[in-house]
Amino acid sequence: MQTQAHANKPAGTESAGGRFDKGFDKEVDVLVIGSGAGALTAAVTASVEGLRDILVVEKSEKYGGTSAMSGGGIWIPNSHYARKEGVNDSAEDALRYLKAVIGDEISEERLRCYVEKSAEMLEYMDKHSRLKYETVPYSDYYPEKPGGKEGHRTHQPTPMHAKHLKENFNALREPPSQVLVMGKFTMTMKEGRAFLTQAKGWKMTALLMALRYYLDFRGRMLGKRSRRLTMGNALVGQLRWSMMERGIDLWLKSPMLELIEANGEVLGAVVEHEGKKLRIRARKGVVLGAGGFEHNQAMREQYLPKPTSAEWSGSQVNNTGDAIQETIRLGAKLDLMEHAWWAPAVKIPAWDRPYIVFAERSLPGLVIVNKAGKRFSNEAAPYLEAGLAFYQANSEAEPTVPSHVIFDANFRRKFPFGPIPPGYSMPDQMISKRVWEVLVKADTIAELAKKIGVDPEGLAQTVAKNNEYAASGKDSEFHRGESYYDRYYGDARTSPNPCIAPISEGPFYALPIHPGDIGTKGGALTDVNGQVVHASGKVISGLYAIGNSAASVMGSKYPGAGSTLGPAMTFGYLAAKHMASSQRSGNVPSTAATQAPAGVSA
Repeated sequence: MQTQAHANKPAGTESAGGRFDKGFDKEVDVLVIGSGAGALTAAVTASVEGLRDILVVEKSEKYGGTSAMSGGGIWIPNSHYARKEGVNDSAEDALRYLKAVIGDEISEERLRCYVEKSAEMLEYMDKHSRLKYETVPYSDYYPEKPGGKEGHRTHQPTPMHAKHLKENFNALREPPSQVLVMGKFTMTMKEGRAFLTQAKGWKMTALLMALRYYLDFRGRMLGKRSRRLTMGNALVGQLRWSMMERGIDLWLKSPMLELIEANGEVLGAVVEHEGKKLRIRARKGVVLGAGGFEHNQAMREQYLPKPTSAEWSGSQVNNTGDAIQETIRLGAKLDLMEHAWWAPAVKIPAWDRPYIVFAERSLPGLVIVNKAGKRFSNEAAPYLEAGLAFYQANSEAEPTVPSHVIFDANFRRKFPFGPIPPGYSMPDQMISKRVWEVLVKADTIAELAKKIGVDPEGLAQTVAKNNEYAASGKDSEFHRGESYYDRYYGDARTSPNPCIAPISEGPFYALPIHPGDIGTKGGALTDVNGQVVHASGKVISGLYAIGNSAASVMGSKYPGAGSTLGPAMTFGYLAAKHMASSQRSGNVPSTAATQAPAGVSA
């Protein structure tokens, strides 16, 4: 659906010199493929920088990509928001931290570019768009590392009202049920933490969520969906609002079929729109922001560790690697293709996507065990580590895929886990029949082990050790609860360790859990401007890749919450700035195609 200022333009268009180019059906300054946060940031920045025709194309019927389904957090060190609150941080501290976490996987030049330019991007968007953020006391994932911080590098988008999107609200991709309370009430990251951990004042937080929802009388007349947009919906909504004000086109149900390349330069792309294949010229460049390949099972089998399944991915289902495949066709250099943004996942039969278990693993009173009934990692670890641990520990003798999360009646009564709300709000008899297809319940640990096919002696020993650790507060095997990050989502009422409690009160429960993901990390290698690098080491003129269509600047690691969206938006911003400042006309090969790129790791 073509919208806004250029919606009535004919398919053919005039070039910058006034000459109609019969080889193309449409001509723009910038063509953006995909509609996630990075893609929309690139589009808005290009407009602010004076580029006149920007077109965003999205292959599905909804815009926002996985960004709209996410928590919306961005990891931005030393932001102007943090500085206003007196937070002590610096780009140098952040660089030291990234080097300590990531090592030498990524060149220092690219890392330095990120820690310096990400804060610049955020302030730029604050000044020139509707996008507003606030810093939150969410810890880095490895705060004990040199340069690590216990908060205020992760930021959350401020809530917005859907009325500002007008008719475009209906096309905004909906948030998944796991970021909603009772499937209805939207929440911020701060509210979510209070609700999950039952921190002081959490009942009032829940009441306010409900009041905001039910007192929106017009919204309830229009439908069930909340018009108070938070998390990823607020991020994408504010960017879309900015696009509307600037007259930037967004075409839905318009997949990119192939890139148009001549003499080593990308001139545009073939896009299917309203049943027609249109050749679209991009005078300044094409930005690929179409996500990773996590829902392409063939690519998963080719690149990712095994066993692997697209059914374990929590991202939106249209991420099938289309953009990455086109960069491969053009000879781009690839990196990190064996890596993903791992996260444990619970798959419920017939549900359209798995439930990604981000934070509940930190709550006290559970263990995750393999086929032998043994723990194999710190359950409270950052979710990339927790997901990757399934593969690192997997063996023929002791398979870990799937594993099982084990908890008791006390945990069940107090806390949620994955698709299961806490027992105080949803007793067992109210749990969905679909959930009961995988949820197992037994009166004893031995009976539970037998039902799920886990070694009973191994599970009994694991539970006994957990109960010892609950008493001492020390997990001598995997150090659960020692890191500040572990404790962030722990239960402050539980001592001496907020992440460990006894598993002793029957009945006992088990859920199968898999090494899921929220996207893949690998793709085209890019330089500090987001330009795609050819296997020869030269940049491909006119072609940019951002987000999960590009190899992550974070390497194989996950330094902090928002390490996916922060780089996507930063390099979308940098790509747009680079296009606006370049002399490329889109008519002849650029000299940049013969120059070595800056800031590319070997």
